[in-house]
Amino acid sequence: MKASCISAGLILLLGACKKDAQVPLPPDQPYVLDLPVGFPEPKIPEDNQLTVYRVELGKNLFFDPAISRDGTVSCGSCHLPEKAFTDGLSKAVGIDERVGIRNAIHLTNVAYHKTLLWDGGVPSLEAQILAPIADTNEFDTELSAAVGRFAENDDYQRLSQAAYDRPFDAFVLTRAIAAFERTLISTEAPIDRYVYNNDTAALSESQVRGMNIFFSSFVNCGACHTGVNFTNGSFQNNGLYSFYKDPGREGITGNPADNAKFKVPSLRNVEYTAPYMHDGSKQTLEEVVEHYNSGGKFHPSKSHLVRKLNLTQQQKDDIVNFLKALTDHNFLENPEFRP
Repeated sequence: MKASCISAGLILLLGACKKDAQVPLPPDQPYVLDLPVGFPEPKIPEDNQLTVYRVELGKNLFFDPAISRDGTVSCGSCHLPEKAFTDGLSKAVGIDERVGIRNAIHLTNVAYHKTLLWDGGVPSLEAQILAPIADTNEFDTELSAAVGRFAENDDYQRLSQAAYDRPFDAFVLTRAIAAFERTLISTEAPIDRYVYNNDTAALSESQVRGMNIFFSSFVNCGACHTGVNFTNGSFQNNGLYSFYKDPGREGITGNPADNAKFKVPSLRNVEYTAPYMHDGSKQTLEEVVEHYNSGGKFHPSKSHLVRKLNLTQQQKDDIVNFLKALTDHNFLENPEFRP
Protein backbone atom coordinates (compact mmCIF):
# COMPACT_ATOMS: atom_id res chain seq x y z
CA MET A 1 0.00 0.00 0.00
CA LYS A 2 1.18 3.50 -0.76
CA ALA A 3 1.37 5.54 2.43
CA SER A 4 1.15 8.83 0.53
CA CYS A 5 -2.25 7.85 -0.85
CA ILE A 6 -3.25 6.48 2.54
CA SER A 7 -2.25 9.73 4.24
CA ALA A 8 -4.31 11.83 1.83
CA GLY A 9 -7.31 9.60 2.34
CA LEU A 10 -7.04 9.73 6.10
CA ILE A 11 -6.82 13.50 6.12
CA LEU A 12 -10.13 13.66 4.27
CA LEU A 13 -11.67 11.06 6.52
CA LEU A 14 -10.49 12.71 9.72
CA GLY A 15 -11.71 16.06 8.45
CA ALA A 16 -15.13 14.56 7.86
CA CYS A 17 -15.11 12.94 11.27
CA LYS A 18 -14.52 16.30 12.95
CA LYS A 19 -17.94 17.36 11.77
CA ASP A 20 -19.44 14.39 13.57
CA ALA A 21 -17.32 12.78 16.29
CA GLN A 22 -19.52 9.67 16.17
CA VAL A 23 -18.60 8.81 12.58
CA PRO A 24 -16.09 5.92 12.77
CA LEU A 25 -13.21 5.43 10.41
CA PRO A 26 -13.51 2.58 7.90
CA PRO A 27 -12.10 -0.78 9.11
CA ASP A 28 -8.33 -1.01 9.28
CA GLN A 29 -6.40 -2.98 6.66
CA PRO A 30 -3.08 -4.88 6.72
CA TYR A 31 0.00 -2.96 5.64
CA VAL A 32 2.10 -5.28 3.50
CA LEU A 33 5.84 -4.68 3.19
CA ASP A 34 7.06 -4.83 -0.40
CA LEU A 35 10.07 -7.12 -0.05
CA PRO A 36 11.96 -8.41 -3.10
CA VAL A 37 13.30 -11.92 -3.50
CA GLY A 38 16.27 -12.41 -1.20
CA PHE A 39 14.96 -10.25 1.64
CA PRO A 40 13.50 -12.13 4.61
CA GLU A 41 10.33 -11.13 6.38
CA PRO A 42 11.22 -9.17 9.53
CA LYS A 43 9.94 -10.55 12.80
CA ILE A 44 6.99 -8.51 14.03
CA PRO A 45 5.34 -8.92 17.47
CA GLU A 46 1.89 -10.48 17.45
CA ASP A 47 0.43 -7.49 19.30
CA ASN A 48 1.77 -5.05 16.71
CA GLN A 49 1.26 -6.54 13.26
CA LEU A 50 1.41 -3.83 10.59
CA THR A 51 -1.82 -2.15 9.54
CA VAL A 52 -2.55 1.01 7.58
CA TYR A 53 -3.78 2.98 10.60
CA ARG A 54 -0.98 1.82 12.89
CA VAL A 55 1.67 2.92 10.40
CA GLU A 56 -0.07 6.24 9.71
CA LEU A 57 -0.47 6.97 13.41
CA GLY A 58 3.17 6.09 14.04
CA LYS A 59 4.36 8.27 11.19
CA ASN A 60 2.52 11.29 12.58
CA LEU A 61 3.84 10.66 16.09
CA PHE A 62 7.39 10.20 14.76
CA PHE A 63 7.41 13.72 13.31
CA ASP A 64 5.42 15.41 16.10
CA PRO A 65 7.55 17.54 18.51
CA ALA A 66 4.88 17.22 21.20
CA ILE A 67 6.81 14.14 22.29
CA SER A 68 9.44 16.42 23.87
CA ARG A 69 9.04 18.37 27.08
CA ASP A 70 8.98 21.79 25.42
CA GLY A 71 7.48 20.75 22.07
CA THR A 72 10.60 21.59 20.02
CA VAL A 73 12.10 18.19 19.13
CA SER A 74 10.63 15.09 17.50
CA CYS A 75 12.01 11.70 16.54
CA GLY A 76 12.33 13.17 13.07
CA SER A 77 14.64 15.91 14.34
CA CYS A 78 17.49 13.42 14.69
CA HIS A 79 16.28 10.98 12.04
CA LEU A 80 15.94 12.83 8.74
CA PRO A 81 14.57 10.86 5.75
CA GLU A 82 17.04 12.41 3.31
CA LYS A 83 19.94 11.24 5.50
CA ALA A 84 18.65 7.67 5.82
CA PHE A 85 17.09 8.71 9.12
CA THR A 86 20.13 10.12 10.87
CA ASP A 87 20.97 13.82 11.33
CA GLY A 88 24.39 14.59 9.84
CA LEU A 89 25.78 15.62 13.23
CA SER A 90 28.61 14.04 15.19
CA LYS A 91 26.34 13.67 18.20
CA ALA A 92 22.58 13.99 18.49
CA VAL A 93 21.13 17.30 19.69
CA GLY A 94 17.96 17.40 21.77
CA ILE A 95 15.90 20.09 23.48
CA ASP A 96 17.60 23.33 24.52
CA GLU A 97 20.41 22.38 22.09
CA ARG A 98 21.66 19.75 24.53
CA VAL A 99 24.27 17.51 22.94
CA GLY A 100 24.01 13.78 23.52
CA ILE A 101 26.83 11.31 24.07
CA ARG A 102 26.60 9.39 20.78
CA ASN A 103 25.99 9.67 17.08
CA ALA A 104 22.34 9.24 16.00
CA ILE A 105 22.38 5.81 14.41
CA HIS A 106 20.39 5.59 11.17
CA LEU A 107 17.11 3.69 10.81
CA THR A 108 17.47 2.11 7.39
CA ASN A 109 16.02 -1.43 7.60
CA VAL A 110 15.77 -1.11 11.37
CA ALA A 111 13.01 -3.74 11.29
CA TYR A 112 15.75 -6.37 10.96
CA HIS A 113 17.72 -5.31 14.04
CA LYS A 114 17.64 -7.68 17.01
CA THR A 115 18.93 -5.04 19.43
CA LEU A 116 18.93 -1.26 19.23
CA LEU A 117 21.22 1.65 20.12
CA TRP A 118 25.01 1.58 19.93
CA ASP A 119 25.26 -0.48 23.12
CA GLY A 120 22.38 -2.82 22.27
CA GLY A 121 20.62 -1.85 25.46
CA VAL A 122 17.13 -1.91 23.95
CA PRO A 123 15.65 -5.24 22.81
CA SER A 124 12.82 -4.06 20.56
CA LEU A 125 11.46 -1.13 18.56
CA GLU A 126 8.48 -1.01 20.89
CA ALA A 127 10.80 -0.33 23.84
CA GLN A 128 13.21 1.95 22.01
CA ILE A 129 11.16 5.15 22.18
CA LEU A 130 11.27 5.03 25.98
CA ALA A 131 14.99 5.82 25.96
CA PRO A 132 14.88 9.26 24.24
CA ILE A 133 11.70 10.22 26.09
CA ALA A 134 13.45 9.92 29.45
CA ASP A 135 16.90 11.11 28.31
CA THR A 136 17.56 14.64 29.56
CA ASN A 137 19.62 15.34 26.43
CA GLU A 138 16.82 14.31 24.09
CA PHE A 139 13.10 14.70 24.90
CA ASP A 140 13.53 15.18 28.67
CA THR A 141 9.99 14.34 29.65
CA GLU A 142 7.87 11.79 31.48
CA LEU A 143 6.16 9.07 29.47
CA SER A 144 2.84 9.95 31.06
CA ALA A 145 3.28 13.61 30.12
CA ALA A 146 4.06 12.79 26.49
CA VAL A 147 1.07 10.45 26.31
CA GLY A 148 -1.12 13.13 27.85
CA ARG A 149 -0.14 15.69 25.22
CA PHE A 150 -0.87 13.31 22.37
CA ALA A 151 -4.11 12.13 23.96
CA GLU A 152 -5.50 15.66 23.70
CA ASN A 153 -5.39 15.38 19.91
CA ASP A 154 -8.74 14.20 18.54
CA ASP A 155 -7.21 12.79 15.36
CA TYR A 156 -4.76 10.69 17.36
CA GLN A 157 -7.61 9.40 19.49
CA ARG A 158 -9.61 8.36 16.43
CA LEU A 159 -6.63 6.64 14.84
CA SER A 160 -5.79 4.97 18.13
CA GLN A 161 -9.26 3.46 18.39
CA ALA A 162 -9.22 2.39 14.74
CA ALA A 163 -5.70 0.94 14.90
CA TYR A 164 -5.53 -0.60 18.38
CA ASP A 165 -9.14 -0.60 19.58
CA ARG A 166 -8.27 1.44 22.66
CA PRO A 167 -7.88 5.09 23.71
CA PHE A 168 -4.48 6.66 23.14
CA ASP A 169 -2.09 5.48 25.86
CA ALA A 170 1.53 4.40 26.37
CA PHE A 171 0.86 1.07 24.67
CA VAL A 172 -0.37 2.85 21.55
CA LEU A 173 2.48 5.39 21.56
CA THR A 174 5.22 2.78 21.69
CA ARG A 175 3.56 0.37 19.25
CA ALA A 176 2.57 2.92 16.61
CA ILE A 177 6.02 4.51 16.32
CA ALA A 178 7.56 1.05 16.06
CA ALA A 179 5.06 0.14 13.33
CA PHE A 180 6.07 3.13 11.21
CA GLU A 181 9.78 2.45 11.72
CA ARG A 182 9.34 -1.12 10.45
CA THR A 183 8.23 0.24 7.09
CA LEU A 184 11.59 2.00 6.53
CA ILE A 185 12.80 -0.69 4.18
CA SER A 186 15.58 -0.04 1.65
CA THR A 187 16.02 -2.65 -1.10
CA GLU A 188 16.82 -0.76 -4.32
CA ALA A 189 20.51 0.16 -4.17
CA PRO A 190 22.80 -0.74 -7.08
CA ILE A 191 24.17 -3.61 -4.98
CA ASP A 192 20.65 -5.07 -4.81
CA ARG A 193 20.26 -4.97 -8.56
CA TYR A 194 23.67 -6.57 -8.93
CA VAL A 195 23.09 -9.36 -6.41
CA TYR A 196 19.37 -10.08 -6.60
CA ASN A 197 18.54 -9.11 -10.20
CA ASN A 198 21.77 -10.34 -11.81
CA ASP A 199 22.28 -6.86 -13.25
CA THR A 200 26.04 -6.87 -13.89
CA ALA A 201 25.86 -3.30 -15.21
CA ALA A 202 24.60 -2.00 -11.85
CA LEU A 203 28.15 -1.65 -10.49
CA SER A 204 31.12 0.11 -12.06
CA GLU A 205 34.44 -1.67 -12.53
CA SER A 206 35.81 0.17 -9.51
CA GLN A 207 32.82 -0.86 -7.39
CA VAL A 208 33.21 -4.51 -8.38
CA ARG A 209 36.89 -4.36 -7.43
CA GLY A 210 35.96 -2.68 -4.15
CA MET A 211 33.35 -5.34 -3.43
CA ASN A 212 35.86 -8.11 -4.02
CA ILE A 213 38.38 -6.42 -1.73
CA PHE A 214 35.72 -5.74 0.92
CA PHE A 215 34.68 -9.41 1.07
CA SER A 216 38.16 -10.88 0.53
CA SER A 217 39.61 -13.21 3.16
CA PHE A 218 42.45 -10.75 3.75
CA VAL A 219 40.49 -7.52 4.32
CA ASN A 220 37.43 -9.45 5.55
CA CYS A 221 35.07 -6.53 6.18
CA GLY A 222 32.30 -9.01 5.40
CA ALA A 223 32.96 -10.88 8.64
CA CYS A 224 30.96 -8.19 10.44
CA HIS A 225 29.22 -6.36 7.60
CA THR A 226 27.21 -9.20 6.15
CA GLY A 227 23.69 -10.17 5.09
CA VAL A 228 21.05 -7.99 3.42
CA ASN A 229 21.67 -5.27 6.00
CA PHE A 230 25.49 -5.44 5.92
CA THR A 231 25.77 -6.10 9.64
CA ASN A 232 25.87 -9.20 11.80
CA GLY A 233 24.49 -7.25 14.77
CA SER A 234 27.49 -8.06 16.95
CA PHE A 235 29.38 -5.72 19.26
CA GLN A 236 32.97 -4.93 18.44
CA ASN A 237 35.83 -2.65 19.45
CA ASN A 238 37.49 -1.35 16.29
CA GLY A 239 40.50 0.33 17.86
CA LEU A 240 39.23 3.85 17.49
CA TYR A 241 40.94 4.90 20.76
CA SER A 242 43.26 3.44 23.36
CA PHE A 243 40.98 4.86 26.05
CA TYR A 244 37.23 5.44 25.75
CA LYS A 245 35.10 7.69 27.94
CA ASP A 246 32.07 5.74 26.72
CA PRO A 247 32.00 2.16 28.12
CA GLY A 248 29.79 0.97 25.27
CA ARG A 249 28.41 -2.55 25.64
CA GLU A 250 30.05 -2.93 29.07
CA GLY A 251 27.54 -0.42 30.41
CA ILE A 252 24.79 -2.92 29.61
CA THR A 253 26.42 -6.26 30.43
CA GLY A 254 28.76 -5.19 33.23
CA ASN A 255 31.41 -7.41 31.65
CA PRO A 256 34.85 -5.73 31.36
CA ALA A 257 35.49 -7.79 28.22
CA ASP A 258 32.76 -5.68 26.58
CA ASN A 259 34.47 -2.39 27.34
CA ALA A 260 34.15 0.08 24.46
CA LYS A 261 32.44 -2.42 22.20
CA PHE A 262 29.72 -0.95 20.00
CA LYS A 263 27.15 -2.42 17.69
CA VAL A 264 28.32 -3.06 14.14
CA PRO A 265 26.20 -0.58 12.15
CA SER A 266 24.36 -1.39 8.97
CA LEU A 267 26.12 0.00 5.90
CA ARG A 268 22.89 0.58 4.00
CA ASN A 269 22.96 4.12 2.56
CA VAL A 270 26.28 4.70 4.35
CA GLU A 271 27.22 7.38 1.80
CA TYR A 272 24.54 9.59 3.37
CA THR A 273 24.95 8.79 7.06
CA ALA A 274 28.14 10.73 7.86
CA PRO A 275 29.73 11.40 10.25
CA TYR A 276 30.69 7.88 11.29
CA MET A 277 31.50 5.80 14.38
CA HIS A 278 29.62 5.80 17.69
CA ASP A 279 30.86 9.32 18.44
CA GLY A 280 30.75 10.75 14.91
CA SER A 281 34.53 11.23 14.94
CA LYS A 282 35.11 10.25 11.29
CA GLN A 283 33.72 12.73 8.80
CA THR A 284 34.12 10.87 5.53
CA LEU A 285 34.15 7.35 4.13
CA GLU A 286 37.75 7.93 3.14
CA GLU A 287 38.62 8.54 6.79
CA VAL A 288 36.80 5.38 7.84
CA VAL A 289 38.60 3.24 5.29
CA GLU A 290 41.95 4.75 6.27
CA HIS A 291 41.23 3.97 9.93
CA TYR A 292 40.78 0.29 9.17
CA ASN A 293 43.75 0.33 6.79
CA SER A 294 45.91 1.64 9.63
CA GLY A 295 44.85 -1.14 11.99
CA GLY A 296 43.56 1.25 14.62
CA LYS A 297 44.95 1.77 18.10
CA PHE A 298 45.65 -0.80 20.77
CA HIS A 299 42.84 -1.63 23.15
CA PRO A 300 42.35 -4.81 25.20
CA SER A 301 38.92 -5.34 23.65
CA LYS A 302 39.92 -4.61 20.06
CA SER A 303 38.72 -7.14 17.51
CA HIS A 304 41.41 -9.39 16.05
CA LEU A 305 39.92 -8.58 12.64
CA VAL A 306 41.14 -4.98 12.87
CA ARG A 307 44.76 -5.00 11.80
CA LYS A 308 47.07 -3.07 9.50
CA LEU A 309 46.21 -3.75 5.85
CA ASN A 310 48.63 -1.67 3.78
CA LEU A 311 46.10 -1.11 1.02
CA THR A 312 47.09 0.94 -2.00
CA GLN A 313 45.34 4.21 -2.74
CA GLN A 314 43.49 2.56 -5.64
CA GLN A 315 42.25 -0.23 -3.38
CA LYS A 316 41.02 2.28 -0.82
CA ASP A 317 39.26 4.31 -3.52
CA ASP A 318 37.62 1.15 -4.84
CA ILE A 319 36.27 0.25 -1.40
CA VAL A 320 34.80 3.74 -1.00
CA ASN A 321 33.19 3.47 -4.42
CA PHE A 322 31.73 0.08 -3.49
CA LEU A 323 30.22 1.54 -0.32
CA LYS A 324 28.48 4.15 -2.47
CA ALA A 325 26.81 1.27 -4.35
CA LEU A 326 24.82 0.66 -1.15
CA THR A 327 22.95 3.95 -1.67
CA ASP A 328 19.22 3.61 -2.38
CA HIS A 329 18.03 6.96 -3.75
CA ASN A 330 14.44 5.74 -3.95
CA PHE A 331 14.54 5.19 -0.21
CA LEU A 332 16.13 8.56 0.54
CA GLU A 333 13.59 10.40 -1.61
CA ASN A 334 10.51 8.33 -0.79
CA PRO A 335 7.58 10.69 -0.03
CA GLU A 336 5.95 7.96 2.04
CA PHE A 337 8.63 8.49 4.68
CA ARG A 338 8.26 12.28 4.84
CA PRO A 339 6.03 14.21 7.26
